[in-house]
Amino acid sequence: MPTIRIRMTGSRNDADTLLTVLHGIDGIEHVEEIDDPAPSLRDDSSSSDLIDDNRGELFLIEVRAADHLHADAVRAVTELESSQLGAVVEFVDEF
Repeated sequence: MPTIRIRMTGSRNDADTLLTVLHGIDGIEHVEEIDDPAPSLRDDSSSSDLIDDNRGELFLIEVRAADHLHADAVRAVTELESSQLGAVVEFVDEF
């Protein structure tokens, strides 16, 4: 059962929309938002309140698909939906 891990930068509404869309894909076993392991510090300047803060929040989403075909569908739908929302997504091996 493939696991897809998604790091998303966007608003809370963007994350909720993506979670809802992912839940609607047939062949998806599990969709879960994971708590950020280090919510107070980020790699960019947003944790230090510098002027280039983009005000985007980081969301970690884990999806388990029935097979690789459904995993590919999750990636495609995630990319399309994030593009429409104006959010940024990255597929990672681990959080």
